[in-house]
Amino acid sequence: MPSLKSVTNAITASNLQVHYGATLALAGVNLQVPKGSLLSVIGPNGAGKSALLNALAGTVELSGGTFTIEGGTPALVLQATQVDRSLQMTVQDVVSLARYYRKGLLKRFRAPDREIIQKSLERMNIEHLTRSQFHELSGGERQRVLVAQGLAQEAEVLLLDEPINGLDIVSRSLILSAIEEEKALGKTVVVTTHNLDDARNSDQVLLVCTRPCCVGSPHEVLTEQHLQDAFGGQHIRVGQSLILDDPHHVH
Repeated sequence: MPSLKSVTNAITASNLQVHYGATLALAGVNLQVPKGSLLSVIGPNGAGKSALLNALAGTVELSGGTFTIEGGTPALVLQATQVDRSLQMTVQDVVSLARYYRKGLLKRFRAPDREIIQKSLERMNIEHLTRSQFHELSGGERQRVLVAQGLAQEAEVLLLDEPINGLDIVSRSLILSAIEEEKALGKTVVVTTHNLDDARNSDQVLLVCTRPCCVGSPHEVLTEQHLQDAFGGQHIRVGQSLILDDPHHVH
């Protein structure tokens, strides 16, 4: 009788709850995310997607529940639109922050650190922009810089908050390729998205609307009934396809 291969979970969460002041942002989240897999988190604006990432990254305090995460501290990549455009730092400086995070501000970089930074820049095709000011870049370039920073942290878990929303084709392709490369390296990736096609390419999907509607395979989760429960009238059927009718996001 063949032996069953054990599955190691990179993220295990039980009944997570997050409040922003008196406002309930997220509640009742239970997760088991296998190592080396991709979880897409989808839901309407204000549904708690970013709250979940911030909870897993430790940037907000839990109101309830517990979780464990491989490697202790994940890499959190924000949307470029959440970063102050007046930030006076070069591209090299921004990506290098990932290594300071691991080593401490008072530690000097060694050759492996510089190699990791350079490789991350090359993966996002921004090595020619190293001396450019971050705030002078296009939206797609800024997002690629932030993803390069996340890659340079070399965390076991990578959290990406809507990393490809509204981006140009080149930036989108580079970031999606990096996600697949991280999975191939055995890393675990969690992505928030409004794009149903991207969610369908995930290993698991978590559909949230403050409280989880459901979690499972894309086939199990992305049904018309589940999307109706979460999005209400914000989805439409076009032929055999379901599309989110959300003017704030590009699909």
